[in-house]
Amino acid sequence: MLPDDTLSDYPASESSKWADPLTADKPEEACGVFGVYAPGERVANLTYFGLYALQHRGQESAGIATFDGDVVHLHKEMGLVSQVFNETILSELTGNLAIGHTRYSTTGSSRAVNAQPAVVQTRLGKLALAHNGNLVNTQTLREELLEQNHDFLTTTDSEAIAWAIAEAVNAGNTWVDAATHAFKRCQGAFSLAIGTPDGMIGTRDPNGIRPLVIGTLPQESPGDPIRYVLASETCGLDIIGADYLRDVAPGELVWITDAGLESIRWAEQSQRKLCIFEMIYFARPDSVMHEESLYSYRLRIGRQLAAESSVDADIVIAVPDSGVPAAIGFSQASGIPYAEGLIKNRYVGRTFIQPTQLMREAGIKMKLNPLKDVLAGKRVVIVDDSIVRGTTSRKIVKALRDAGAIEVHMRISSPPVTHPCFYGIDTDSQDHLIAATKSVDEIAKQIEVDSLQYLSWKGMLTATREDTNEFCSACFTGDYPIGVPEPLKRSKLMLEKAATP
Repeated sequence: MLPDDTLSDYPASESSKWADPLTADKPEEACGVFGVYAPGERVANLTYFGLYALQHRGQESAGIATFDGDVVHLHKEMGLVSQVFNETILSELTGNLAIGHTRYSTTGSSRAVNAQPAVVQTRLGKLALAHNGNLVNTQTLREELLEQNHDFLTTTDSEAIAWAIAEAVNAGNTWVDAATHAFKRCQGAFSLAIGTPDGMIGTRDPNGIRPLVIGTLPQESPGDPIRYVLASETCGLDIIGADYLRDVAPGELVWITDAGLESIRWAEQSQRKLCIFEMIYFARPDSVMHEESLYSYRLRIGRQLAAESSVDADIVIAVPDSGVPAAIGFSQASGIPYAEGLIKNRYVGRTFIQPTQLMREAGIKMKLNPLKDVLAGKRVVIVDDSIVRGTTSRKIVKALRDAGAIEVHMRISSPPVTHPCFYGIDTDSQDHLIAATKSVDEIAKQIEVDSLQYLSWKGMLTATREDTNEFCSACFTGDYPIGVPEPLKRSKLMLEKAATP
């Protein structure tokens, strides 16, 4: 992330995320990836709509690379998908295979040069790589590749993965052998869609921390070749009419060509550790995981939250949009009526025009506007998915009281976030996480609510109805499933460092 005092050094489009008073206090997902192998189709257009559906996973930059034989067409810029592409640009991105990406920076700053896909030259032609996740050994891998005189253009871990594949290709390996060799050098979280002149690769790290699904486009006639799609979430398949086939398994590589889909196990699967925040917040509620929509899971954690933290109140409201399913579940279980108390302005947060001082003082009203006639004289339960720093929560509570709420009780559909993430979520260092330094009662006092309760860690995991050991919940526990090098760990675990004699 860019520190606040460097924002003026970059175009407004690169720092627009800082203008959003609501998401500024949320954990941010790294990226959305998309790939399609569909000879005869307008693959760039399909990728555009796939990225459009995955826009929630990253709003800083977007890019598409297409392969027309050995020729690669690439367009990527800072901004939203709808800002980066138009019909003219898409018409120039011809080919049978496309790789797309929408980005939120984690490793590598928010600059145009770091937009993806990353494209590098190899002995067998160019490859284009789109990455969701974050490596923990980026520095070591980068240094090893620099010793081999690879010419880095960016500061991202994604380019390091691309050059690791290129190095193995240049040593005489096939695309698949080179990719498997490179993946074994990578430590951390990575879900990848990779385009080559000969086919498309999809893979996930051995723990499967970030999601990646496979879909198929409808066949026009029986016997036609199957055309495959890769996407971070199933909503990226739905928008283009593709059918969900299955997830890419942790430690699996899929190689998609004219001959079909080949599956290669390049690593023994470790204990699967899907990021639990994908379930709670990051993925769209209409995306499917574990054979059900995430909306259903979020309803359940709302019901569980009500069972764990009952309160006398008149209405239940949500922080839109991410808190809505859990708030509905809370209402269903508690019997307290659900109402819309906050209306979200979905466009103000991406403006490049600086607000006036008066508007800045109004704060959260730029993004959320309270309904005074709904809230006046009411005891309100407000449900949100998380509290990271607490700054936004305090503004929301003040807005509710200013609108006439006589009591405000906040309920959070996840446990307290006490540790930073190293696997692709852009979180603060530990000393900036409010739950790492304050008790629940102290947080309640700081954000000025009448009561505050979080969902229990056990309740969160049990509600998945899956093996509770198959999720990464390190941001709540500090139990990191993939070893983090000490220098990187010390850069974010400020409190533990300070406590060490």
